[in-house]
Amino acid sequence: MPERASDRLVRMLGIVAYLERHDDVPVEQLAAQFGVPPEQVMADIDTLWVTGTPGYLPDDLIDFDAASYEQGVVRLTESRGMTRPLRLGPREGVALLAALRSLAALRPALDADRAAALDSVLAKVQAATGDATAAAPVEVELQVGAAPAVAAAIGTALAERRRLRLRYVDASDVVTERDVDPVRLVSEDDRSYLLAWSLAADAERLFRLDRVVEATVLPDAAQSHDVAADADVFQPDASGELVTVRLAGRARWVAESVPVERTHERGDGSFEVELRVVQPAWLRHLLLQVADDVLDVRPVEVAQDTAAAARAALDAYAPLLGAGEV
Repeated sequence: MPERASDRLVRMLGIVAYLERHDDVPVEQLAAQFGVPPEQVMADIDTLWVTGTPGYLPDDLIDFDAASYEQGVVRLTESRGMTRPLRLGPREGVALLAALRSLAALRPALDADRAAALDSVLAKVQAATGDATAAAPVEVELQVGAAPAVAAAIGTALAERRRLRLRYVDASDVVTERDVDPVRLVSEDDRSYLLAWSLAADAERLFRLDRVVEATVLPDAAQSHDVAADADVFQPDASGELVTVRLAGRARWVAESVPVERTHERGDGSFEVELRVVQPAWLRHLLLQVADDVLDVRPVEVAQDTAAAARAALDAYAPLLGAGEV
């Protein structure tokens, strides 16, 4: 899946901070430090080189020693204040405190070390905001998207390490029943998921909480399983059909928010993404969502299927418009 812009931004800020503390760092060492290929580090440095503070004249930009860079060594010569400790204003402190308190909804899924880290950070931010929240305490609840009974059952299963039976609606609106060993809750953008080990699939799976119709805590103890390090990130089934979609540049969000196999930039500003599709209904929904920006779809059968779904939807609206046909 292509890297999200937000993830790259965090890494580039980290690179600046790292180089502020280390002189003459070989590109390979920097790549190993941040877990990316050397080519990606060089692309990040090239981007940082034209980044800076308002004004954006040469003296306003982050700078590196060009001679060292040509030898494969990175030396930061001007950070433009990017490494100064962040000072939060009252409004920013309250926003951060609200975000930290919202994590209480995920606390049953945290291990002891992470729970302790959350408590420590929360206490420090609370102390730093001080007067900003004393007069009006901040109370926040993270909406996990699940029905109250479902959320309660999942919380109990996580806290007591018990097995769960889920009635779940997938992307094709098919209801299935699955027994799972819950691992932890995951929050991604505006969605919350249960990461669990599916007994039927004998593998980890992510379940969107707003699609869980019913959750029952079973008497069986949940077993421990070896979960992949990237299990929190949805990965499409490798056996799915490979579909290529060409999109206009303004639909760039698709490449960053949807799991894709590959992204190819076109000379006219458009781009192509390759998707592994197991559930055709999911792809139809995506294509209809970005219909104005879809330039091409391959194989052609997928495009025809989506077009038929669009026509059926329009036909369904015809009676409401007082016309026999749309």
